[in-house]
This record gives sequence, structure tokens and C-alpha cells, in this order.
Amino acid sequence: MIKRFFILFGLILVSVYLIIAVTFLNDKPQNAVCQGVILAVKDSINYDFVTQKEIKRILQQKKLFPEKKQLNNINTQELENTLSQHPLIREVECYVTSGGKVAINIYQRIPLIRVMSNNGENYYIDNNGKFMSLPGKAAHVVVATGMIDRKFAQQELYPLAKFLQENHFWNAQIEQINITSKHEIELIPRVGDHVLFLGKPGNYDEKFTKLQTFYKKALNQVGWNKYKRISIEFNNQIIGTKKDK
Repeated sequence: MIKRFFILFGLILVSVYLIIAVTFLNDKPQNAVCQGVILAVKDSINYDFVTQKEIKRILQQKKLFPEKKQLNNINTQELENTLSQHPLIREVECYVTSGGKVAINIYQRIPLIRVMSNNGENYYIDNNGKFMSLPGKAAHVVVATGMIDRKFAQQELYPLAKFLQENHFWNAQIEQINITSKHEIELIPRVGDHVLFLGKPGNYDEKFTKLQTFYKKALNQVGWNKYKRISIEFNNQIIGTKKDK
């Protein structure tokens, strides 16, 4: 009986402590001032399309930079909405820390492929399949040329570029995609003086698995410059066109 009493009494004390602690943390003085801004561009190691300096300048121009402002007057949702309008920002997170600072986390849009079509258009597609531009900047991604309209770019080029990105070997090997007048796919590799012909879009797992086997068993034996064209258009068949002697 006594043991139960002490257990119950202990649980009550813990509950009271938690209530007081939560109340104390959430009960900020009306005149509490923001003690600083923790600004982070989360993927800045690999990309620098958006900088901390630029983010600070945007907020200062709109008189929204939170440092030294009263916490009760800081609208984190307004900060997120303002920064989300930046064409190179994918997502923004803003919140007030327990130490009275405002944290701003920026996630950039990441370009996946650059399209330079025969109709004169020049743009990028990001890793979410959306169109984007990089004014004054450049990204080292695979380039697609040829007969490409925006519908084909989103529906056909994006899945191919996504496949290449997720495959370490082919992501390093392919530097250009060319689309013929029949909307067939040609690939230009970094290594080897040949063109890879895929035919119509689709079946990438099967086609590239077959091609990688051919690379290992054939090209490593006869040389990477033996062929001028390698076709993997048809199932269970690889057609290599040798160079003229």
C-alpha cells in the first residue's frame, strides 16, 4: 500500500513538473526580443544557387529580417511565404527556438537536366520534374538537345534523367542526350567514341542492364573506340556498327 502511494505521488510530481516546464517555456515575456537568426541553406555543399547573404538581403528589403524585433511581432509564416516566392527555393522552414532565436532553413531547387532544343528554348528541369531557369548561373548536369518540346521534356526526358541520376555508373558516363526527329533517343557517353541508340523512350532498366553487360564483356575486350554506333533498341539484341577502316 505504501509502495503504491509513493509511486502515485511520484507520478503526480512528474506531471506537475512537466506542466510547469511547458508553461514556462511557452510563456515568453511580451517584450522578448529575437536574440539572433540561424540561417542555413541545407544543400549548399553541392549547390550555391541561393546564398545566406541573398536571403538576408531579401528579408531586409521587405523589413522582415527578425533580428532585434519583438518575438510577438515576428510572423514565421510570412517569412516562409516571402522566401518561397524565390524561383530557386523549393522549401522554407521558419520557427522560433527555445533560446529566443529565429531559425530559417532553406532547401534549394536542384536542376536535373538542361534542355537546349532545336526550337531555341534553353531551360532546366529540376529533380521534381518542374521547369526552372538559372539566370547568370550554370549547373553541371546532362544536356539534352534536338527535337524537344516541353511536353516531351516533362513526360519522357525527365524519367530518363531521373534514371541516370539514380544509377552511379550511367550518371558518370552519359554527358548528352539527343532527340531525333522521330523522337528517338541517342546518348553521347563521356568515354568511347560512339553513339548509344536507345530508340523510343522507356524500358530503361532492361536496356541499360543489357548495355552495361556489353560494356564489360565486349568493349573491355575489343576497345572502346571499335564501334561508331551501338543500338539497344530491340529486346535481347545489341547491334554494334563498326567504324570504317
